[in-house]
Amino acid sequence: MLQTVSEWLWWEHLWLPGNVSWSDLEDREGYVYAKASQLYAALPAALCMLLVRYLFERYLAIPLADSWGIRDKIRFTVESNPLLEKYFCSQARNPSQANIRSLCKKTSWPERRVQVWFRRRRNQERPGIRKRFCEASWRSVFYCSVFVYGILALYDKPWSYNLKEVWAGFPNQSLLPSQYWYYILETGFYLSLLISLPFDVKRKDFKEQMIHHSATLTLLSFSWISNYIRIGTLVMAIHDCSDILLEGAKVFNYAKRHQTANAMFVVFTAVFMVTRLIIFPFWLIHCTWVYPLEEFAPFFGYYFFNVMLLVLQMLHIYWALLILQMVYKFIFSKLEGDDRSDEEEDDSDSPKERNHKVNHKNGVGLRGRANGH
Repeated sequence: MLQTVSEWLWWEHLWLPGNVSWSDLEDREGYVYAKASQLYAALPAALCMLLVRYLFERYLAIPLADSWGIRDKIRFTVESNPLLEKYFCSQARNPSQANIRSLCKKTSWPERRVQVWFRRRRNQERPGIRKRFCEASWRSVFYCSVFVYGILALYDKPWSYNLKEVWAGFPNQSLLPSQYWYYILETGFYLSLLISLPFDVKRKDFKEQMIHHSATLTLLSFSWISNYIRIGTLVMAIHDCSDILLEGAKVFNYAKRHQTANAMFVVFTAVFMVTRLIIFPFWLIHCTWVYPLEEFAPFFGYYFFNVMLLVLQMLHIYWALLILQMVYKFIFSKLEGDDRSDEEEDDSDSPKERNHKVNHKNGVGLRGRANGH
């Protein structure tokens, strides 16, 4: 049974053009080809990424947050109430007005007290601004580093300037060391994001992030096995250039460097729209959809790869709409933070508590807790 599944999974007509077999992609003098077994290196690479991220956040991002005066908002203690806790965990985090009235009867609490309890309990689940700062700092540093590496790996390659060169001699294209490490870095990073996603800052597009990371890993793996490596490196570089600006804008926004954050957000919007809505669909997808047919007949892998690119493009359109909403707020109102984030609610129950929060925000009182210790 397993043998049959393995034979079907590695059937040449799934992965390669009709006139090409796996034997054609065996290493020989002057040619080194990508091998599926090399993808196993992505798992230790992902674990290394998680370790490097921990060290980066612990010894660089947190001290930077301290030096910039980035503090978590003070949070009031949630009153102990097993009935409300059970409802929160098993039924709804944000109950309707009718359910709140029902809970008031069961707990003998006034409506205001129940509402405040749920707001405080929801805030307890939300990550603080320091965690968001550390996460954005790590991502911006990685995207910047890997983008620079990608440029160094691609700047002298003919397929960076003439997309028809992507398919010249395909699939007999030797693997370059720079391509190997570019793939391992990117695959390890996205695998680490998929592993850490349940523990990272929760955003409104959590499901879309899951789809994006899964589609990205699928594309990286398929392009590696089918030797679509040239186009794969171009796709990675196109995505990384705008991600640097997005994460960098978040870093400066959390640090209340609003002018710098706003400038980076404007540049990010322009770069995102050009790279994701123009270059990606009209150059890169066109390159994978049209040019290969000049070299070989379409096969399953050809359709699969292009469908996955279209999945990414649909996510680009979804995120472009979110960005345009943020641009609207930026121009006509006030934009603070990441519009995809689950923002903290005001859980103050009395004027005294509200004044306490204002004093804390202005740097008065409980400085130790304000610094996150």
